[in-house]
Amino acid sequence: MNATISRKAIPPGARIRVLVVDDSVVIRRLVAHALSEDPALEVVGAASNGAIALERIAQLNPDVITLDIEMPEMDGLTVLRRIRNQAGRPRVVMFSTLTDRGAALTLESLALGADDYVTKAANVGSLDRSMASLRTQLLPKIKQFFLLTGASPVAAWPAAPPKPPGMAPVPFCRECRPRVLAIGVSTGGPTALGAIMPQFPEDFPLPILIVQHMPPLFTRFLAERLQSATKLRVAEAADGAKVAPGTVLIAPGDYHMRVRNQGAETVVRMDQSPPENSCRPSVDVLFRSVGEVYGGAVISAVLTGMGQDGMRGAAVLKAGGAYVIAQDEATSVVWGMPGAVAAAGLANCVIPLDAVVPEVLRQIGRG
Repeated sequence: MNATISRKAIPPGARIRVLVVDDSVVIRRLVAHALSEDPALEVVGAASNGAIALERIAQLNPDVITLDIEMPEMDGLTVLRRIRNQAGRPRVVMFSTLTDRGAALTLESLALGADDYVTKAANVGSLDRSMASLRTQLLPKIKQFFLLTGASPVAAWPAAPPKPPGMAPVPFCRECRPRVLAIGVSTGGPTALGAIMPQFPEDFPLPILIVQHMPPLFTRFLAERLQSATKLRVAEAADGAKVAPGTVLIAPGDYHMRVRNQGAETVVRMDQSPPENSCRPSVDVLFRSVGEVYGGAVISAVLTGMGQDGMRGAAVLKAGGAYVIAQDEATSVVWGMPGAVAAAGLANCVIPLDAVVPEVLRQIGRG
């Protein structure tokens, strides 16, 4: 699994070595130009299809490859199958399109071991805008897998988040019967969710609410893929959908997901209020919302992902007496989001991915 590849330290004076793989000469040049402007990166080569890419990987030993999915002679999925079990293989960031086919193929590539993906900009217009889009999307996705000289893994994480105004911290509410499970995840999330969903029993008594950082279309295909792995009911959330036991609702791409009481029922509400932590959907938004509705009767889990989305929301939940789980570094593709929660002292436990569902079951008395 890609989660077993540890973050690689780049020695002093060295740069992250990138191989660009795409059948379009325009895209290859555009990507190479965008990456070459960053002093931490070095484009060591390019390839126009998967067969040439495999040769270049053996010759150039890149740290990371940007890989197009659809190419002649050998596509990106075949490349992934060839290198997925190689020791010391490069990190892989896929190029995808915002289409049904692109979303389905991207999820397949993640299942085959790709570490992350970016979406190809469509109709962005000028070269400058194309370059800006690439720098905004691609550079952080590449750098998240490496520790550059002089950088600290937690340098960007505050030692502790500010306490939510008007809320005094309280101990974990052991008397509160958990009523909902809220999960936040990003980089490595589809694989992580695919691993844990089969572990939930068919009669799991809580609703599950998930924020996975993904664009529109992708979340629908993710829901369909997860449905095939579990006997629970999985769906991309729609505005007004009922929050019910044994139902898994995934926030749709580009929409925040909140919960609201509506008479005797609890439902989800979607909105396009401003992104938080550069994310929409945002884990913080979901976590704050479930804290408002359920108080301390919440189990939350922050899994693998870049950045720190979910940390401030976890602080709100923790202040209300909820139980907070963070995935450990060893099993995370990127220990950003769960690492931020752990570094801020908000996690009741920091555990491997395969221990998350057993811990949830233990907390609801089903261990």
